[in-house]
Amino acid sequence: MMGKRVGMNGDRAVAFAAKQAKVDVISAYPITPQTIIVETLAEYVNNGELDAAFIPVESEHSALSAAIGASLAGARVFTATSSQGLALMWEILWIAAGLRAPIVMAMGNRALSPNINIHCSHDDAYAARDTGWLQLFAENVQEAYDLTLLAFKIAEDHRVLLPTIVNLDGFILTHAAEGLYVLDDKDVDSFLPPRKPVNPIDPDNPKTYGPLDFTDWYMEHRKIWYDTYPNVPQVIKEAFAEYEKLTGRRYVQIKTFNAEDADKAIVILGSSAGTARYAARKLKEKGQNMAVISLTQYRPFPRKELRTILEKFDVVAVLDRSLSFGSPGNQLFMDVATSLYNAKKKPLLVNVVYGLGGRDFTPRHVEQVYQLMEEVQKRGEAPEEPVWVGLREA
Repeated sequence: MMGKRVGMNGDRAVAFAAKQAKVDVISAYPITPQTIIVETLAEYVNNGELDAAFIPVESEHSALSAAIGASLAGARVFTATSSQGLALMWEILWIAAGLRAPIVMAMGNRALSPNINIHCSHDDAYAARDTGWLQLFAENVQEAYDLTLLAFKIAEDHRVLLPTIVNLDGFILTHAAEGLYVLDDKDVDSFLPPRKPVNPIDPDNPKTYGPLDFTDWYMEHRKIWYDTYPNVPQVIKEAFAEYEKLTGRRYVQIKTFNAEDADKAIVILGSSAGTARYAARKLKEKGQNMAVISLTQYRPFPRKELRTILEKFDVVAVLDRSLSFGSPGNQLFMDVATSLYNAKKKPLLVNVVYGLGGRDFTPRHVEQVYQLMEEVQKRGEAPEEPVWVGLREA
């Protein structure tokens, strides 16, 4: 069952999925490039197409605070943000995860200032990576729609109960219209029945949420929270499998392309994976083999599965659409390097910076990365500093 074929941009596709999920509460503050998401949901509520409380708050900090309250009361809750908006709600990200509030938040990935830039970098996704939120990355508009529905399924599972971010690249996906298949409402209802809350707020049975926690118990409570995450990958796999039966669309934690006979690989997130696969096909026509590894599941990071995939390669280039200033490597690179640390066979790792602030990432840039990996393979040594592709002087 593929569903009905429609044309939408990524923002509207996410909003349509949230409507079909029958969210109870939308906590909204606009920021480019996600504004269309909450505007569209406001239209749905105003037109009577969605029976939900729409809360227009005065800041992103308040948006997430209101979302937590609604989620703890038992509602199915949705919000969206980008960039500086994520930065303003950063304090509350930790609280949402620690209170086990299964909020779903779409993030139109955008560069953080300075200088002001409204286009795509993964700065905001990486800024949230250690806060306890689960993170999924969409490569196209179809995935943005599908992963929004899947996010509710995963987040609200009683083995998980953790807030979840669906990342979609700013403007590249948020504002780009594509053809996609949407499900009938009745099929979404069967896949995503109403939420069954655990220990919801009850005025007749008062509870304390997020109390003061001193030195005697803080570590133990952190450990209980930490121990939730090993359960998550199995829930994600089950949700992906159920969704495939419903739609015919297959999702996996890690996508591999041309990995069978290649000795070099690119690891990448988001919409650029499609460009990398296209370039890899063209390279293969010339007898130059390169694998493309892209992650749908970014948090929790699938380190064991990725290690199994990557340890066969001679050289791996990890592409980051962000910077970690003063660090020996950027964010995705550090995740990959840590995952490979205990591998029996380690590939040479190259960190590549690309596409900052929405800079185009083209097949020519992928070819440059391939040539860089060939040089590293010949030398038997990887550069210690990140290599930038797509700079003006290049």
